[in-house]
Amino acid sequence: MKLLIVEDEMPIQTALCKGFSKIGYTVDAASDGEEAVELFYSNIYALVVLDLNLPKLDGMEVLKQIRAESKKVPIIILSARSTVDDKVAGLDDGANDYLAKPFQFKELEARVRALLRRNFKTSNTVVEIEDVKLDTATRSFFVAGDEISLTRKEYAIIEYLILRRGEAISPSSLIEHIWESDSEDVFNSLKVHLSTLRKKLPADFIKNKRGQGYYVE
Repeated sequence: MKLLIVEDEMPIQTALCKGFSKIGYTVDAASDGEEAVELFYSNIYALVVLDLNLPKLDGMEVLKQIRAESKKVPIIILSARSTVDDKVAGLDDGANDYLAKPFQFKELEARVRALLRRNFKTSNTVVEIEDVKLDTATRSFFVAGDEISLTRKEYAIIEYLILRRGEAISPSSLIEHIWESDSEDVFNSLKVHLSTLRKKLPADFIKNKRGQGYYVE
């Protein structure tokens, strides 16, 4: 899944990007409010991590513009503004969560997982479909009780399909949520990753609805 990190303090931005990339997320980053809005308008994100003290456009204005565009995308405010009034204002203006700086990455990661589960309409970290089990907390995957080794992209694909169970997901939508670009090479890469992933799954677990996309029943 693709996250948007909006943070003007470069050491924090770099740490967040590395941290989320390491655990399998695709990440875009913005260093000011105007860039954040431009990126949000031109991409599809599963979640936004938003600082408030931003150059060019304040984080609260970024929040309002994102909410004007989308009511559904989860937004976590990550800010040094830590008073109760600041938190109330952020939540009232549409943020789903508010974490004050300084913070622990593990807590932020847990809050991201919780919001994504809520957005995908599941309260559990473990999802089981017949012999297949996905644990979003540990990012592990099992078939018939055996843990299966997946690449980051393979895991991202199967996680997204399982969390969107029953919904046909187009190749372009998968790419927008998992890759950082949509070049011809990326479409070929998706086909390769789907091919290798299917070999690790029960037969016909990932189905293809002609003209609509891939899905898990």
